[in-house]
Amino acid sequence: MSWDIQDIIGRRHEFVTLALAGGVSMTELCRRFGISRKTGYKWRGRFTADGVTALGDRPQDRRRAGQQTPAHTEAKVLALRRKHPTWGPRKLHRRLLDLGHVAKTLPAVSTFGRILHRAGCITPAASVQHQPGQRFSRPEPNQLWQMDFKGHFALQRQGRCHPLTVLDDCSRFSVGLQACADEQTITVQHRLERIFTVYGLPESILCDNGPPWAGGRREHSVLSVWLLRLGIAVIHGRPYHPQTQGKDERFHRTLKADLLDRHDWRDLPEAQRRFDRYRRVYNHDRPHEALGLAVPATRYQPSARRLPAGLPPVEYGTHELVRPVKNKGEITFRNRFYYVGQAFAGLPLALRPTATDGIYRVCLQAFTLGLIDCTESTTRAKGSYHPLQPATSKVLPSTRDTCYP
Repeated sequence: MSWDIQDIIGRRHEFVTLALAGGVSMTELCRRFGISRKTGYKWRGRFTADGVTALGDRPQDRRRAGQQTPAHTEAKVLALRRKHPTWGPRKLHRRLLDLGHVAKTLPAVSTFGRILHRAGCITPAASVQHQPGQRFSRPEPNQLWQMDFKGHFALQRQGRCHPLTVLDDCSRFSVGLQACADEQTITVQHRLERIFTVYGLPESILCDNGPPWAGGRREHSVLSVWLLRLGIAVIHGRPYHPQTQGKDERFHRTLKADLLDRHDWRDLPEAQRRFDRYRRVYNHDRPHEALGLAVPATRYQPSARRLPAGLPPVEYGTHELVRPVKNKGEITFRNRFYYVGQAFAGLPLALRPTATDGIYRVCLQAFTLGLIDCTESTTRAKGSYHPLQPATSKVLPSTRDTCYP
């Protein structure tokens, strides 16, 4: 709640009346009225001593009024807030600096907060909830991208929009915000090709365990095999732990508050136009708390790894032990069947010995898919599958059962 300039004594009177009535602590009441506890106790003390007449400004208060933020500066703050209603004092302060305002002509960030409180732009509940958390990130751009679908929503004309979001872990730069008609493999692959064409290939991509990122039984999907063949490690978060992809999940919250909840959505072309405009604001205008209020574009640079014209062939050295993947997704080794996933059907995989006798790594080029243990009991029925164990080797990165904080 903000003070009404036309009836300031009435507001102060309402405040002290409620303060004297009890039922709510002074701290909570001051929070609701958007004032400090010191100010609240001051008005309550004056009212108790001298009544309503003491609630007007005293001479020293009028002298301090000359030191208040100029009206034109306050108007600029509130105008920028109306344009970006989810931005807080720090983001607004930084954005005005980025727009060319001289630092000494702007009030402190704390004053920005008081301006927003007076105008009723910040609720007490929002102030309490806005607490900084611990953050983890990769040290360089393109070392890790986070990818997921934001919850889909209905379109006015026909169908639904499935927003595909791709975020760089280091810079928080949104490399992709795509309005998709579905969540099928071919749709995601075509959208990723557009993104890779502009920004290059990342070293790895973090995604969850559902389709199209992973197949049934938590095995590789056609999409993840395509990424592996491009030289991109596919990392899956722990099941039922969306916080593994915390940065992309946080981007989803921001996207919902800034854009999705503020419009009606007609069709996919309109959604993509709005997504493109929002992505420019998010990357180039919006100060980011995790970046010290820098904008993501100042921390990002494209990858030097280019998208090839076609998938490179899967090749190994002449000394490698290679097995082709059969149509049902299995390989044979030492008269046993090992299931690796139907998405690998037709591809050759290398079996590389580990430091432990009888245990081999199953690899697609540089990526370890899992381990096979040839020392296990051979009492299984003929033709049955033997388990492919999760990879634990430190030499090559595992692409399964990996959690990144």
